[in-house]
Amino acid sequence: MIDPSVLDRDDLLRPVVDALGRAFRDLRGGRAHSADRTLLQTGGEPRNQLLVSPAAWERQGVAGLKITTLTPGNPDRGLPLIHGIVALVDLRTGRVAALLDGAALTALRTGAVAGLATELCAPPDAGDLAVVGAGVQARALLRSMAAVRPVHTVRLHSRTRPRTEALAAWVRERFGPRTRVTVCDDARSAVRDAQIVCTATSTDDATPVVEAGWVADGAHVNVVGGTHEDAVEVAPELLASAFVAVEQRADALEEAGEVRAALAAGLIRADALHELGALLDGDAAPPAGRTTLFRGVGLSIEDTAAAAAVHDVVTAEN
Repeated sequence: MIDPSVLDRDDLLRPVVDALGRAFRDLRGGRAHSADRTLLQTGGEPRNQLLVSPAAWERQGVAGLKITTLTPGNPDRGLPLIHGIVALVDLRTGRVAALLDGAALTALRTGAVAGLATELCAPPDAGDLAVVGAGVQARALLRSMAAVRPVHTVRLHSRTRPRTEALAAWVRERFGPRTRVTVCDDARSAVRDAQIVCTATSTDDATPVVEAGWVADGAHVNVVGGTHEDAVEVAPELLASAFVAVEQRADALEEAGEVRAALAAGLIRADALHELGALLDGDAAPPAGRTTLFRGVGLSIEDTAAAAAVHDVVTAEN
């Protein structure tokens, strides 16, 4: 098994972002396949989930299988929301080429997908970042944003002040003195005037964490949190005015709370959702100066692509 600490290396982010870009283009072109996840509700707390997610990336010659548990009560216990394992398979031989920690890889690829969307949507000089949430995924988003944009200032907010302060200390140590870090008492203060906004909370509520009016015109927003298909982090009204990017339209329609709410309210139509593959192929692009929003739900091909990139880097070093 690849040491989970390897996945915390910043030098992996560029290879993973690039691999995801190739995978999304191949997914659009039929050279990769991301199967539906099998979901099993488990006992104990409400909405505890066991998920099995397979994918195949034919062009790269690999497949992946992830087994994941999602336990919403874990952050309050001081435990990760996500646990699991990913198997990377060589399609030519059928051999299991690598095993990776599912939680660490999920954080890495979710942050990297948001990084890819930011690279495609945000102005090249966008350097004022707001992050709402203070868990593992918030750290992954911070790392990914720094990998694709020149982050100069970071404003942080979460519902738990000590965790936010701990995240701020981590950012100061990781990014160094040239990045100014501020802990905010509320989400509005964090988001206001930010050029890039990332939300990564474990909300299970339909009440927005971030209101549409708080987001500056022309900002880019990455929405990757929530614990089920009706959870809402960003007010659906924002989707009515923003250029909206998604991994795949069908998955967003089924699993993205903001998308589902905006459609139900008549704020958008399904054809307003632009897939990352279309952006990568040049068939869609956000108009200059328009607010952009990426709503990610996570696809199994992302785990496979990220695992392949990590495996390639580790193999080359050994």
